[in-house]
Amino acid sequence: MDFPDLSALEDNNQSISYHVEEIDFVFSDISQENISNWLNSVAESENNQIIDLNYIFCSDVFLHKINLDFLNHDTLTDIITFDLGNADDSYINGEIYISIDRVKENAIALNVDFNIELRRVLVHGLLHLIGYPDKTRDESELMRRQEDKSLSLYKPV
Repeated sequence: MDFPDLSALEDNNQSISYHVEEIDFVFSDISQENISNWLNSVAESENNQIIDLNYIFCSDVFLHKINLDFLNHDTLTDIITFDLGNADDSYINGEIYISIDRVKENAIALNVDFNIELRRVLVHGLLHLIGYPDKTRDESELMRRQEDKSLSLYKPV
């Protein structure tokens, strides 16, 4: 597959951006550049290319409102992914909303480091945009395997 020429971009990672809504959040022990490089490598390993991907870190309250307004779900969740691209190609264009409150609580409940759980959620959203669903038990198991595979590609700086 031929990808569009993005050589005009100064930085390969300008296609991934990070935003914050209603919370104070900054990456702590990990750099945005390192995360972006990793996410790009995950997409490339699945024969996809990230064109425009926005991560929005937010509170439970903010994400719950999105869940109600757009999905008609009255539940808390750690992530909501919106695919803004064309389902027939391998170019990734989307928005991924992540509740930092949920990630913190999940990390505690699962007894894992916050940054590991955050990376799992970051890549979970990307895998949805690549085409991995998780509605059924079999799909969820495949998603978990893909998350583990993707996490193994992460190389801390």
